[in-house]
Amino acid sequence: MALRLQRGVCFSTLLKMPHVQDEDRSRRRRTPARDRGHEGVVQWMIWPRDMKSDHFDGRHFFNPTGPPMQPFRTVPRMLLSRRTPWPNRVNRVVGQPPPPDPTSIVLTFLGQATFLIQTGAGNLLTDPVWVERAGPWGVVGPRRMRPAAIGLKDLPPIAVILLSHNHYDHCDLKTLRALARRFDPIVISPLGNAFLLRSAGLRRIEEVDWWQRATTSPMPITLTPAHHFSARGPFDRNRALCGGFIISVAGRHIYSPGDTAYAPIFREIRDRLGAPDLSLLPIGAYEPRWFMRSVHMNPAEAPIASSGVPGTLLLYRPTWTCSRHTASECILVHFN
Repeated sequence: MALRLQRGVCFSTLLKMPHVQDEDRSRRRRTPARDRGHEGVVQWMIWPRDMKSDHFDGRHFFNPTGPPMQPFRTVPRMLLSRRTPWPNRVNRVVGQPPPPDPTSIVLTFLGQATFLIQTGAGNLLTDPVWVERAGPWGVVGPRRMRPAAIGLKDLPPIAVILLSHNHYDHCDLKTLRALARRFDPIVISPLGNAFLLRSAGLRRIEEVDWWQRATTSPMPITLTPAHHFSARGPFDRNRALCGGFIISVAGRHIYSPGDTAYAPIFREIRDRLGAPDLSLLPIGAYEPRWFMRSVHMNPAEAPIASSGVPGTLLLYRPTWTCSRHTASECILVHFN
């Protein structure tokens, strides 16, 4: 099956969409989280019973391997570190989505961690964000430097949203509300995010743990580990899980990791699930290195993480003015 890279990445395939099931809540309990969240309301994180594991201690999730996380008290030092000036705005023409092709998968990079993946069985969005600021209420936080490649109103019908974690530059409630009203999509997310997503009007939500396969999506989707952290405020750090996704279509595998540092998880993912044909590895916001090495890869680490992957590697372009490196260091490239 041939692979070609143009505006998107196409695989020749045809998928069958199974029946969508409702979320099973029979084994869940609520645990309060002291997070005021995006809209200033107390959130409740929803956990399965007795789910202690190698990455959950009964109250908080954690990274079992890889570089240690910096404590919260080091954030002011990071924010005061020297920053390379970025342009306020990079203008580009906002386009239209590619025409549908029921025999292919077409992947379009929209910005940051947002990708439109069009298939004959339904279209997917990863970490959709269309706001001008990545922060609470849309008025604070990093400002958007590049507009999304396709306007929110111009999107084709969306069947599935893949949400990797709850950071504001990956999980925006205003965008999610618009998608919920227009498409009523299925949302696949790591554990602990369902209450937040329901507050955006989303109804069909499936939470999964690392290595679990979603049961409600129209194609096989498996949650993979990510070396990162979650938080919507100062009191809810790692109360929800972070993860990436392997999307499997007709023998092809697309890896969308969300945000992650370089860690042994890449070898484990290949060993368990096979080498992906396409990896959407994230780089960006990787300086100062003493702080960011535990949450984000840099351009030198991404090719190492992709070693052994036969397909194409896409690296993210910078979208938000929050990084200490230069805007030109983080570019879109591909390797055959």
